[in-house]
Amino acid sequence: MARVATPRRTRRTSSERGAPTSDQTVRLALDHGRDQATLVIRAQEKRRRTVRRAPSVPQGLLIAEGDSWFDYPLVDVLDELEDTFGYEMESVAHKGDTVEEMAYDAAQLAGLARKFQKLSENGRTPRAILLSGGGNDVAGDEFAVLLNHKQSGLPALNQWIVKGVLEERLLFAVVSLASQVTELSKRYFKGRVTPVFLHGYDYPVPDGRGFLSGFWVLPGPWLEPGFRQKGYQVLAQRCDIMVDLIDRFNAVLEGIPAHPGLGHVRYIDLRGTLSNELAGSRYKQSWANELHPTAGGYRVVAAKFHAAISPLPIP
Repeated sequence: MARVATPRRTRRTSSERGAPTSDQTVRLALDHGRDQATLVIRAQEKRRRTVRRAPSVPQGLLIAEGDSWFDYPLVDVLDELEDTFGYEMESVAHKGDTVEEMAYDAAQLAGLARKFQKLSENGRTPRAILLSGGGNDVAGDEFAVLLNHKQSGLPALNQWIVKGVLEERLLFAVVSLASQVTELSKRYFKGRVTPVFLHGYDYPVPDGRGFLSGFWVLPGPWLEPGFRQKGYQVLAQRCDIMVDLIDRFNAVLEGIPAHPGLGHVRYIDLRGTLSNELAGSRYKQSWANELHPTAGGYRVVAAKFHAAISPLPIP
């Protein structure tokens, strides 16, 4: 049989495919920037109208080190503790930081020490020290390593890797950081052992949403890519796996105050504070994306912090 000649497929150039030119990219970025700025301004104005007036009785000073739960655009836990509950806040928290960076990075530790020193020089003593971290140590690019492939028939979580990450790496970094802030407190606040508060995370929903939907270079998603890589497509199943992982994460933090020399460390359990209910997408009222609460979510989280801190005397 004679072969029928078929036309060769030619590769289309970027301009033929309709790819944006540099000028178009710049215009798109400018438009997006203006749109996002408008959203930010509106959100801030709405927040000023709706935020509850802080208590007239001062709640004392808090020092904070942590990740994006303490340093998030528009509103975070610290904003709510200041605006809603009346605390003074001094923070060196920075979104994206891992606990290992907080515990081992010399520049970050020097900045934290300067914060303690300046407060001491100004005669200000904290009521408590707040630490937030761990999410960035397990989520993100390396999240998939915690999972066995769905088709392997093994348990979803790789038990040995999870144990090493949580019960060795995370535990060591958190205890090291708690020890360092304790020594700074003794050094700069006349030997005072200031209470230190740690918090676990609630159960997130790995639905693929990043910050502001993860547009362009914006961060996220942090969980869904790992689940997709390992063959987990069903959202409900992903949620069950996250419940297991978050419970194990919390178990590590919950046990820290029982260790010798750490009796002044307190653990705040946030599980059940935010919804992970898939029906009707109710979880979206609590979660702005895979890792971060909504403004209302941060408010109820801050209330848990306030309940834990409020029994302490104000120095």
